[in-house]
Amino acid sequence: MREYLHGGDIYTQEIEMDYSANISPLGLPAGVKEAVVNNLDSFCVYPDSRCIKLREALAEHHQVKADHIICGNGSADLIFQLTEALKPEKALLTAPSFQEYEQALKAAGTKIRFCRLKEEQGFALDRKAWEEMLDDGIEMAFLCNPNNPTGIPILKEDVVHMAEECRKRGIFLAVDECFNEFLDEPEQYSVLKEEGEKDNVFILKAFTKLYAMAGFRLGYGICGNEDVLSAMEEKRQPWSVSGIAQAAGEAALRETAYVRQVRELAGRERKFLKHGLKQLGFQVFDSQANYIFFHVPDDGTGEDSLFYRLKKEKILIRSCGNYPGLENGYYRICVKDREKDQKLLAIMEKVRHKR
Repeated sequence: MREYLHGGDIYTQEIEMDYSANISPLGLPAGVKEAVVNNLDSFCVYPDSRCIKLREALAEHHQVKADHIICGNGSADLIFQLTEALKPEKALLTAPSFQEYEQALKAAGTKIRFCRLKEEQGFALDRKAWEEMLDDGIEMAFLCNPNNPTGIPILKEDVVHMAEECRKRGIFLAVDECFNEFLDEPEQYSVLKEEGEKDNVFILKAFTKLYAMAGFRLGYGICGNEDVLSAMEEKRQPWSVSGIAQAAGEAALRETAYVRQVRELAGRERKFLKHGLKQLGFQVFDSQANYIFFHVPDDGTGEDSLFYRLKKEKILIRSCGNYPGLENGYYRICVKDREKDQKLLAIMEKVRHKR
């Protein structure tokens, strides 16, 4: 069985506090719960394979054409569909970044080139260095904004410039904005309005994190290239999005007050946890999403590491040593509410010097 590489593995170990998965701490919105209860009978029939009502709701929500939206079984499903549809010979990724890009590209037989993010630059992307790597046969690039696991966003103006550079070279750019809504000012970073319906750009979004809907498996993409969308439709399995997930997605789009509350909580707790981690002597980077990326300078190895010491306390954090460009001692934690975050810091302090 393939090694599990992500956060949220609460099934093979006894965990009381999961800080490894970046899910909204507010849980399912009330409107989504109500939609689930009201649509239980949808399990008796096949779901709409084309997700017509959900795509229409998304089109109104984002002010784009419904024909330019494709829905999938989570954003990961769409990543695999996109790479299989395009089958690029060579692609550019940043490192570290979301690992599904690399996995999907390898499955499509693509050669991968990495633009390494540098610690001395706070793991922020150097736009010029990235653009200089676009030659040499690159046909596709992935950009995670804000990046995962670092939480560092790229300004809208820079992403627009990068998309234009890709256009000049005939390169297809996938921009992953799944964590955009957690930023304090998401509109300063999203290029959905500027690039969402262009021929060479695919904007990736999901309900997973923002609405705490990970179990529903619901993601979507926006792209103006209908040939690409048609190629993806040919690759995907029918009924990839359940009827209950579609109903939940429609309900989630109406939860505007919930989104404001999540954003406010994420901003508040992000500052609190950053301060607490610095007080513990950790190197904390400028993460701006609902998760924090940090380094333990004197971290041990194996069971002597912070990861295992916390796991003995039934707390799970995301060890980032398996990301390309990182090593042991780098971690990512999500934000929760103040009571849980205080408890996490207290236990971290307890195990910090417990060797």
